[in-house]
Formats: sequence, C-alpha cells, structure tokens
Amino acid sequence: MSSSSRLKGVCIGAGYFSHFQYEAWQRIPEVEIVAFSNRDEARAKEITDKFGIAKCYADWREMFDAEKPDFVDIITPPPAHAEICAEAAKRGIHIMCQKPLAPTLDEARAIVTDAAEAGVRLMVHENFRFQPWHREIKRLLDAGAIGELFSLNFRSRMGDGWGEKAYIPRQPYFRDYPRLLVYETGLHFIDTFRYLAGDIARVTAWLRRLNPVIKGEDCGLLVFEFANGAIGQWDANRYNEPACPLPEARYTFGEFLVEGSAGSLRLHLDGRIMLKKLGGVETEVEYTRDRRGFAGDCVYATQRHFIDRLLDGQPFETSGEDYLITTAVQEAIYQSAENRFPVNLAS
Repeated sequence: MSSSSRLKGVCIGAGYFSHFQYEAWQRIPEVEIVAFSNRDEARAKEITDKFGIAKCYADWREMFDAEKPDFVDIITPPPAHAEICAEAAKRGIHIMCQKPLAPTLDEARAIVTDAAEAGVRLMVHENFRFQPWHREIKRLLDAGAIGELFSLNFRSRMGDGWGEKAYIPRQPYFRDYPRLLVYETGLHFIDTFRYLAGDIARVTAWLRRLNPVIKGEDCGLLVFEFANGAIGQWDANRYNEPACPLPEARYTFGEFLVEGSAGSLRLHLDGRIMLKKLGGVETEVEYTRDRRGFAGDCVYATQRHFIDRLLDGQPFETSGEDYLITTAVQEAIYQSAENRFPVNLAS
C-alpha cells in the first residue's frame, strides 16, 4: 500500500458503465483515483470533464509504471482482462475486475492463479448481490422470516434487445457476443442465487435467440437445484418489455418471489419487498434503498466492500476463487442447453 493516508487507484476504460464506477469512487474517502487509461480521445475527455481526473494514459502499462497505484479498477470488455490482470499482478497491484472475468473458464482460472501466486488480491466487480433488496432478502432469510427456504423465482424482461438497433445506444458490443444472456446477465443471477441459497448441485437450462440481428442467446429459462434442497428459477429475456417504464427495468431488473416453510417474500420492480407469513396478510418490509447511481447504488456498495476488505484483510465476497464457482455453473448451463439434459456440478 502507498504510504499516504489514501489508497491510490487507477482505472482502465471509459465506456457506458464506467461512469457509475468513477462516480462511486469519488464518494469513498479512503481512495484517490489518480489516473485512468483509454485510447478513445472523445470518451477520455468526457471522463476528465465529468469527474475531474486530469491524467489520462493511452497505454495502461505506462500508467502502471508511472503512477505505481495500490489498485486498479478494470472496466473493459472480458477479452482484455487476462493481459491487464497479468501485468497488474506482476507489479503487485491489487485488482478489481469487471465481470465476466474472462471469456472462458480456463482463462478465468489462469487469472485467479496468477494473482494468487503474485500475492495480489483480486475481486470481481459483481454488484447484483450488493443491491439493497438482495441484502435485505438475505438478512430476512438468515433471520428465519419465512422459515426453511423452498424456492426462488426471478422473472426479468429487459426490453432493450428487440429491433434492428438492439443494444446500440448503450452497449453495442452485445450484438456480437456469441454468448449473451447467461454470459453477460445470467452471471449476476447465478452469483445472487448462490449468495441467497448456497451451493448449486444441478442445473437445467433452455436457451434461444429471439432477435435474429444478434449472435448470442437473448432468452432463457434456468432451473437450479441447490444442495440444501431448494429450487431456483430464472426466467429471463432481453427482448420483450417489462410492465413498467424502461428506466425502471434497470432498477431491480425484474420481480422476485422467495418462498419458504413459513411464508414468502416478494420483490417488486420499484424495490418494495413484501413479507407474507402463512395465514397472515402481506406487509411491506421497511428497509433503506437508494435511487442514486446504478440499481440501488450497488456499484458504490461493491466498491466500498472492495476497499473495506483491502484495509481489514478479510476475504472478498466475490473473490476470484469464489467467482470460478459461478463461472463453472455458467458453463454447466450452456452444456445443459446444448445437450437438453440436466448437468450435475461437482462439489
């Protein structure tokens, strides 16, 4: 760590989602983002103007060597992650890396192994489990609010993937992903389901492409069988629209029903959580949620967790090692969909 009172951070990337991360770093007092790297001059100027980060490097290696940061926030598409992580590890720079960690499970394993061997800490920026409604649902489950967990059912309709110009305004590279729904969005829910219900023992999946202008799948039904006996279902597509204005679709990303032996929890699109005990009436759960930033300010919560764990030395919730489990579940899903058969996961 640097000798100053604040941790020195650098960022790589200046795309759509990076703005949430730059903004969140500004609210973490223990951190100073001293520089960023991006080769697109127009995008780089936008980051400088909006967030006041004056130093921009076209070459991130030069940035590493000149700035000698304590950590790097990698906000680039997955194919770039392996090379950047390897160079950061070589220099002893701790790593926060966007998901997916890598295009393949083998590449992800190599990134995690390399960081561990270098003694560098690696956390994947998996922010859905840090959304305030998922934290509150976890708290209620742990408190026994609905008894023994029976099932989790999440239904998501994004409505941003239909038509000839699907994804272009926000993330046009989605159009060329050979894998899309599970690889880009489903990973969030694999991790969140694991956070809420524990180890996944078996998966069954049905995937299809609804929009012919894209390369990957944009519709899926995933069924998870958990080691504790619970069942999870993720019913999602990015083609059809939700029953709410489109900005709301990116707040909770869908509707959640969690059921147990003593009742149920229901998450609405506006972030309300309703608790219904068996035989009782449904009541709203009071908890704190924010409209700031992205999806309940979960980017800030994720980055706050990263810094807290760097400072206290405790494990990251979404460490590289843990994220390999999520990636293995993802691979099992694609295998199940291709072979039209359930896939068991090794413990």
